[in-house]
Amino acid sequence: MKCEIFIKCGGCQYIDKSYDKTLELKQQEMVKLLGEFGKVQPVIGMDAPLYYRNKVHHVFGYRKGQVLAGFYREGTHDIVDVGECLIEDKKSQEIIATIKKLVPSFKIKTYNEDTGYGLLRHVLVRRAFSTGEIMVVLVLSSTMLPGKNNFVKALRKEHPEITTIVINVNNEKTTMVLGDREQIIYGPGFIKDKLCGITFRISAKSFYQINPVQTEKLYRCAIDHAGLTGHETVIDAYCGIGTIGLAAAEKCHRVIGIELNKDAVRDAITNARENKITNVQFYTGDAGKYMEQMAANGQKADVVFMDPPRSGSTKQFIDAVAVLSPKKVVYVSCGPDTLARDLKLFIKKGYEVRYMQPIDMFPFTRHCEVVVVMSRK
Repeated sequence: MKCEIFIKCGGCQYIDKSYDKTLELKQQEMVKLLGEFGKVQPVIGMDAPLYYRNKVHHVFGYRKGQVLAGFYREGTHDIVDVGECLIEDKKSQEIIATIKKLVPSFKIKTYNEDTGYGLLRHVLVRRAFSTGEIMVVLVLSSTMLPGKNNFVKALRKEHPEITTIVINVNNEKTTMVLGDREQIIYGPGFIKDKLCGITFRISAKSFYQINPVQTEKLYRCAIDHAGLTGHETVIDAYCGIGTIGLAAAEKCHRVIGIELNKDAVRDAITNARENKITNVQFYTGDAGKYMEQMAANGQKADVVFMDPPRSGSTKQFIDAVAVLSPKKVVYVSCGPDTLARDLKLFIKKGYEVRYMQPIDMFPFTRHCEVVVVMSRK
């Protein structure tokens, strides 16, 4: 296995090693970071660890008369032009290659970060592995796409499996990929995928795990080790489009999902309705404040699932969990270093670590996810 852009890109730090060796390295790192809290189970690896990313994002640019489409070199904003990436979905890469070919013929100017001129900034492709539905998001500096209808026809002629195309407008000088405004130019503006037996609706800005095969293992692990009996009230904090909460709903009495992103909450509500799951409620807001309000009103929760961003949780959130005082906290972490920091705070609040299971969600990179189950002493 040889990656042509390994040295230039820097995104897959372990792509030059055997997969077994990468799992060994990750296990050592997890034990080093988390061993003080108890036994770290062996990392759960992936059977087929290539081309697993269902979300493919390429930056577009221009250099020496050539359109570029690829990644920023690690730690820079220099674009590495990508022919093939060994961890990204093949079909999505083919679609981006087609867009790269279409750009000159439609006289579409790629965006220049230094000058602020140009139209096409990024292309994002999401493919639902279980349904085959594909979303293409064109991130532009304005809604004015030259020959828009013909562009859609040309792209779908090459790739008729594309089910929706969205223009996302980002005209700010920012490192954020997506802007706030969207225009659907083909299809319904979302795709549907199946995970843990539940159908999820995914829009352009929704968070959805990028490795569905390992996500099934991750969520099954979290839910199984929560020890649900069918009688619990469960909080799904940082709930996104409701993935964990909806998957857990059949095993508990009630789920309350809380999320700051209103678009994700709208998708979560739709997902619950379309799957005919009636014991789940989703709210837009700050999960910590919501739990404090529950406690102030004399309400209880038995289990809190939390799946924060890589930066981890906050002291305020952990304080709020302690005030609500659930019997169990299930922490799904994508940042083991910040997880270690947060576990120390939970221990001070009277919780103890019962189980730690690393899962390789991002083969050939340094990253590893961990499910940690804590119980109140």
